Amino acid sequence: MAQSFFWYDLETTGISPRTGRIMQFAGQRTDMALNPVGQPVNILVQLSEDILPDPGAIMVTGITPQQTLQDGVTEAEFMQIFYEQVATPNTIFIGFNSVRFDDEFLRFLNYHNFYDAYEWAYKDGKSRWDMLDLVRMTRALRPEGINWPVVDGKPTCRLELLTKENGLDHEHAHDALNDVMASIAFAKLIRQKQPKLFGWLLALRDKKAVKQFIESNQTFVYTSGKYAADTEKTAVVRLLHTDDSKGGIVYDLRHDPTDFLSLSAEELADRWRYTSEVDAPPRLPIKTIKYNRCPALSPTGVLADTGVQERLQVTPELVNKHLAVLSANPDFIANVVRARDLLDDERAEQCSKQTPDADEALYDGGFFDDNDKRLMSVVRASEPVEISQHAGSFHDPRLNELLIRYKARNFRSSLTDDERAAWEVYRREKLLGGGADSVLAKYLQELAKLSGTEAGAEKRFVLEELQLYAESIMPVFDEDETEES
Repeated sequence: MAQSFFWYDLETTGISPRTGRIMQFAGQRTDMALNPVGQPVNILVQLSEDILPDPGAIMVTGITPQQTLQDGVTEAEFMQIFYEQVATPNTIFIGFNSVRFDDEFLRFLNYHNFYDAYEWAYKDGKSRWDMLDLVRMTRALRPEGINWPVVDGKPTCRLELLTKENGLDHEHAHDALNDVMASIAFAKLIRQKQPKLFGWLLALRDKKAVKQFIESNQTFVYTSGKYAADTEKTAVVRLLHTDDSKGGIVYDLRHDPTDFLSLSAEELADRWRYTSEVDAPPRLPIKTIKYNRCPALSPTGVLADTGVQERLQVTPELVNKHLAVLSANPDFIANVVRARDLLDDERAEQCSKQTPDADEALYDGGFFDDNDKRLMSVVRASEPVEISQHAGSFHDPRLNELLIRYKARNFRSSLTDDERAAWEVYRREKLLGGGADSVLAKYLQELAKLSGTEAGAEKRFVLEELQLYAESIMPVFDEDETEES
């Protein structure tokens, strides 16, 4: 099959892929020239009765849980559609901030429904790209021919403002399908005005290409959301260290390294951590690059443009001055690597003290072995009444724990009496565990807070629907439990 883009966007129950769920999936396939291929996909996904959406998120999207139950499909049904119509060979998945947000939700959706969490994005010639950093780098390096929005004196790359500034249709922002069409329209504008940059970053989306570029250039331009908006989210950086599993460590050459040379690895780790304290010492201008996240990189030849120098607040002379300091102090670079390792060990220790719920544990237990992957495919192909036969069969405890939830969320009517009782115990603990700090209590508090600030009829309707939904999924107690309590 010919290579093609699949542009997609999600509306979700919240911002965390570990605890949230997809409520709407929308997308449009295009050829490599960005011409539409086939009809758009626009699907609501049913919420299961153990999920309470973030009221703030629903106030933005307007999609109520009741809508997903009335017009949507189950997660298992959606996954069948996804693999039949969307995740076809040679597809390039792309969205607006999709690598860091939407792709993560898709990984967890695959995981919850007994699919490999990663193969959808790379197997059979598939790959992924992200439009947000393409937009940011275009604005920083090649902004000509495009109108760029500014809010409160600072540059912004919000999609709804980009389309508005350039007269592109985007009537219903935060509707997944409308956002998809707006992304395609703006991508066409970039491809028309700056075709070389568009093609360059498209070719650089593969992690092997990223690694080769970094190791071949050492000093390069890097665009990332971690950099400041007043320098167009872009810096000229020096590669300090590279690691196949952990990525690269880069230094922002706008900053003089001299102030950090005498610091120990422990002190550098302290400076690396983010702090909001006003009087905190200067933060270490270091960042890591993950090769598999489609980073936006460019050779430093663009610095010949004085406009680029002004926007990035850096000159070739400043770059060379700070490069000389780094080259003369290899011990500093070694200490930076040790500081990175200290922070990694710190995070690993924190994770080891936590016992995440199986739903949230995709990244906490390693990859599944071949036996478990084979059984996962058997579960997906099983009739609902046959799913229980595989209980306890997996090597990985996460999958054994997820099995009953997979059945309850997708095939509730097929639950046995014992399974239904176990499902209710799980729901009670998840929604009501913790008393005043329970998920349900916090949810109702947020509803009350929003009810006091939202005056419009449409907003009030959404809040009422959310209240009714919470009441409808309230966990039940059987008579024996009620008498004991």
